[in-house]
Amino acid sequence: MEKHKIAVIVGSLRKESFNLKTAKALIALAPESLSLQIVSIANLPMFNEDLEATPPNEWVVFREQIIAADGVLFVTPEYNRSVPAVLKNAIDVGSRPYGQNSWDEKPGAIVSVSIGNICGFGANHHLRQSLVFVNVPTMAQPEAYIGGAAALFDDNGTLINESRRESLKSFMLAYEKWIKANLKK
Repeated sequence: MEKHKIAVIVGSLRKESFNLKTAKALIALAPESLSLQIVSIANLPMFNEDLEATPPNEWVVFREQIIAADGVLFVTPEYNRSVPAVLKNAIDVGSRPYGQNSWDEKPGAIVSVSIGNICGFGANHHLRQSLVFVNVPTMAQPEAYIGGAAALFDDNGTLINESRRESLKSFMLAYEKWIKANLKK
């Protein structure tokens, strides 16, 4: 069976982040044909085109990780009806230098996670706008808005909500199909 390498980008840096816990749950629920790995964005220096002459090593490594992936899965909280700055920075870093977009044609999907009831709707859709520009074909259905995240995990970070587990499993099966249908040839 062919395995497809998926870069998982978590938009929250908090150690006990519900987004990180959700990403780990998605990794555990992924079909065997998908090999998911979290790619850290925590130490990426802020994008500054002046640094492109000698890019920071963190940029180089990050770009190589994205280029090596067959697809990308974003798991993000919502900050002020948008994505966290660290996630937008990662998109900017990966899209440069001009003409060398690391994200180009990587099939993507978005899961937004929130402790509230709006479920990161604003972040999910704002992220889609950026992904259109960097040419990431992003899965439209099923959408994944995770609300009430504080009640979904036990003290060890294990997903304990069975209905959420089933919906995330269905999401990952749909993403598997999306990857296969949209892989760069």
